[in-house]
Amino acid sequence: MNFSAKQLVGVGLFLFSIFAGVPLLIGMTGRWDFYFTLTSVALLAIASAGVWLTFYIGRINIGQGAFALIGAYVSAILVVKAGWSFWISLPAAGLFAALVAVVIGLPILRLRGVYFAMITLVLTQVVTLTALALPITNGAKGISSIPLPSGVSLFGIPLIPDFAAMENTKLAFYYSACILMIVTYLALYRLVNSRLGHLCRSMQQNEELASSIGVNISYIRVVIFAISSFFGGLGGAMFGSISQSVYPSSFQVADSVNFMLNCFLGGLGYVFGPMLGTLVLYFGWDLLFEFGKYQMLIYSTILIAVIRFLPNGLLSLRIGKGGSK
Repeated sequence: MNFSAKQLVGVGLFLFSIFAGVPLLIGMTGRWDFYFTLTSVALLAIASAGVWLTFYIGRINIGQGAFALIGAYVSAILVVKAGWSFWISLPAAGLFAALVAVVIGLPILRLRGVYFAMITLVLTQVVTLTALALPITNGAKGISSIPLPSGVSLFGIPLIPDFAAMENTKLAFYYSACILMIVTYLALYRLVNSRLGHLCRSMQQNEELASSIGVNISYIRVVIFAISSFFGGLGGAMFGSISQSVYPSSFQVADSVNFMLNCFLGGLGYVFGPMLGTLVLYFGWDLLFEFGKYQMLIYSTILIAVIRFLPNGLLSLRIGKGGSK
């Protein structure tokens, strides 16, 4: 990955802000509740990154909430019922969500446009009903009292502290979520600028033409959908650990829609668009709370105006027209 000097400065300022600036400001103001808010934004941005990736192959994914719920349940079951360490259950949850995506994706990824969107729209409800029916998920009771992540050490050297022994677990989860978000977006940036990313762009423009020059579009569609769902599983698993509980209603259809809106708002043409879109959408909704019954009306009007006048998202205000940046 080759970054310009300007990009490196921007990345440095961003890292300083989230790892030093935010804790300093919260410490000065005493608003410790912001840690949970910003942690939620980071995890939702991870799930939104997966939705953005499916847009990259020309598919509208409104089912990411299903894979976030799958990841949350898989991690909770492994930790509570199988006694796994949370840090091992985290990638396992993402991989299981990816496996489910492969099974589901093989038949439905042949669909395009509104047909694919409608199929994915019902996925979250299907997973919710499945969680209600399966004994291992405890039905409507869900899984509660999930233990905090334990420590990890290598050759006696502590790598990750035991969260249960820490005074400020909110700060620990905040740092963990931010690190996971950064790794996710670095991986996404690398993928987009790889050969696979170039093939995805060709598919987005014209699948028939891409197929005619030897691109295995069926294979790429499934791989991208699996990676997208992996991100959703990661975000869901971490969210369940923070909440220390998982219920069938933890992720709903509305969450899947918001994941998609995050991508539109930030910018579909930019890798870091979902991150910005998640931040603005999350805080924007909270700021409009003061308007009471007019909250949804104002919120919807602003979203429509942004999509109408900024079709390339908020990042197009500062970044010139172009591809994945």
